[in-house]
Amino acid sequence: MSDFTHLDESGHARMVDVTAKVPTVRSATAEAFVACAPHVVDALRDGSVPKGDVLAVARVAGIAAAKRTPELLPLAHVIGVHGVVVDVEITDDGVRIEATARTADRTGVEMEALTAASVAALNVVDMVKGLDKGTSIRDVQLLRKTGGKSGDWTRE
Repeated sequence: MSDFTHLDESGHARMVDVTAKVPTVRSATAEAFVACAPHVVDALRDGSVPKGDVLAVARVAGIAAAKRTPELLPLAHVIGVHGVVVDVEITDDGVRIEATARTADRTGVEMEALTAASVAALNVVDMVKGLDKGTSIRDVQLLRKTGGKSGDWTRE
């Protein structure tokens, strides 16, 4: 069982101890896509969604979510989230969200970026569900990460 980093010798979940690691600059970018019906895309484009500014709420929700990642993922480390950018773009098929998190800490920010993209997407769904209950989230994924022991990585 000790081959698994998040299990102790007895097979119990544990948080990995990163105390001895040296802080380094790290970043991660994730995306999510909210698939919307054409009439929802039209409402997003012309600003007529009854709940208000969907894109602004999604951006702020994503930023807030990145900072709260350890509260949602019990084995995630509490780290300094030093920067978060959530970009939201309306496309012909819905809303594309890209979230980038940055830190100078002992462990990476992949989960923070994924959490930001996911929660931003959830907020888009929440704000447009009155227009179409069939709105869905898809393709939540890490796009790239930099820094740390494993180095840089980019999705092909």
